[in-house]
Amino acid sequence: MSYRGKKLINDPNDVVTEFIEGLVETYPGLQYLDGFPQIKVVLRADVSGTTNDKVAVISGGGSGHEPAHSGYVGAGMLTAAICGDVFTSPPVDSILAGIRAVTGPKGCLLIVMNYTGDRLNFGLAAEQAKSEGYKVEMVIVGDDCALPPPRGVAGRRGLAGTVLVSKVAGAAADSGLSLADVAIEAKRASEMVGTMGVALSVCTLPGQVTSDRLGPGLMELGLGIHGEPGAAVADLQPVDVVVSHVLKQILSKEIQYVPITRGSRVVLMINGLGATTIMELMIAAQKAVPELQLEHGLAVDRVYTGSFMTSLDMAGFSITVMKSDPTILQHLDAPTKAPYWSVGAEGDRPPAKIPVPVPPSCSSRSNEMITQPQELSEQGCILEAAIQAAANEIINLRDKLNEWDTKVGDGDCGTTMYRGATAVLEDMKKCYPLNDAAETVNEIGASIRRVMGGTSGILYDIFCKAAYTSLKGSPIISSKQWASALEASIAAVSKYGGASAGYRTMLDAFIPALTVLKEKLEAGDDPLTAFLLSSEAAMNGAESTKDMHAQAGWSTYIAADLLSLVPDPGAMAAAAWYRAAALAVKNKLQPSQS
Repeated sequence: MSYRGKKLINDPNDVVTEFIEGLVETYPGLQYLDGFPQIKVVLRADVSGTTNDKVAVISGGGSGHEPAHSGYVGAGMLTAAICGDVFTSPPVDSILAGIRAVTGPKGCLLIVMNYTGDRLNFGLAAEQAKSEGYKVEMVIVGDDCALPPPRGVAGRRGLAGTVLVSKVAGAAADSGLSLADVAIEAKRASEMVGTMGVALSVCTLPGQVTSDRLGPGLMELGLGIHGEPGAAVADLQPVDVVVSHVLKQILSKEIQYVPITRGSRVVLMINGLGATTIMELMIAAQKAVPELQLEHGLAVDRVYTGSFMTSLDMAGFSITVMKSDPTILQHLDAPTKAPYWSVGAEGDRPPAKIPVPVPPSCSSRSNEMITQPQELSEQGCILEAAIQAAANEIINLRDKLNEWDTKVGDGDCGTTMYRGATAVLEDMKKCYPLNDAAETVNEIGASIRRVMGGTSGILYDIFCKAAYTSLKGSPIISSKQWASALEASIAAVSKYGGASAGYRTMLDAFIPALTVLKEKLEAGDDPLTAFLLSSEAAMNGAESTKDMHAQAGWSTYIAADLLSLVPDPGAMAAAAWYRAAALAVKNKLQPSQS
């Protein structure tokens, strides 16, 4: 099913010119030629053809690949970038205008990605500029490693490796080299770089419908940066598998796309294609570096991770590997004012990074070995059953909690609680001193603190710490002491979290539970009966959050009519584990009635 893609634009025909205007408003060092809409050229504000005493480096192509190429205009990289319409080669007149605007006596180098339209338009502009007396050289970059040779007249496509070539050429020009020498440096760099991309979706051109060529669960290997079909469509795989496959293709010994062999030194670029998060790109990077080192025997000198050459809103990434040497590294590390060059990756990197040790804890129990007792007391057995039942209930509720939280929060309540529950079960097997209820509660808090992030994690840690403070020092815990511990926990969570009854939080499960528990115990009811009735009150309280106006947490940002559709996930989680613990205690104390 195809649908019109949603984009934050005005007229689709104006996206490139409006982008350029926004770019130069953002960066004082950039300017553009006054030739809209036919001529779309971004150039350094401090350079003109009459004053430029260095080789001008010019690149460009169709728009839609931002930040390439206009984001790389700046001292030490590109002198100008020629922008075509989206995915359309810029016309000859635009390229000529750019050459004339920034080229001085030392001439200019055109860095052109290997697409037929770009080669023809830049080539004709170069010939015209030469006829006007300009010194012009052109280097064509074809770094695609997805499709095996021969590629006929077309050759290998230009991809993200072009960014590295532009940086090398820009630094060479900035150092004062001649046009011939700058061209040699750029040409050599272009011959040492290989790239391959993987896409999870195709891109949507402004004002057009989104293609459904790639369905759910599929990825495309070797997809072009204009959305053109790649080498193969395959089932979606974990990123480690994808990275391994891509690197093997780029470094293929049979095809030899790049002159890289075991023992070589390389530069790595992980490039997002437009809709890929930094988190995903960094996950790819953490796999790619050791893969290059251990599987391919390469030394990794630099790693660049980010979105350098995109394809509008395409989800996916490309990997670029360039053979490095001292000259290449010097050019890559040379300073530049290009706004989108990765400035934090320069400098020698160690072969391996050893994490910094965690500072020792100042806890009074930090040096004590906490272990599970060899034989459990009656209270220890009951406590173990209650903890196990409560944690398993949260594990079983993960998807339902996430479903609710997607509607009224950030969608991860179930996943966060699941992490805490699984940690509790795992740690209970090894180190909970179950015969000591207070210390066990304290260790539950420690388990939760270690794995549960966000607000829920810290609130449950506070919950457990307050209960521990209330319970410690008593070898046998009475039912009224448990009620006092619950009261202390509620008070602490309310104090530090700011919520109270009716705020649509987990306290709306705990407060009714405490009320019933105290009433029944003070009335002389059996403690088990009081616990069970209080668990029912907790569940009723959690369900009642549907009718509450949120005054704390993510739900405060959600419209009231949406909140009324589902209960608060945090309250439901609290009621669920509390109820499960109560039933487990009942089953332990009254097994014949369960």
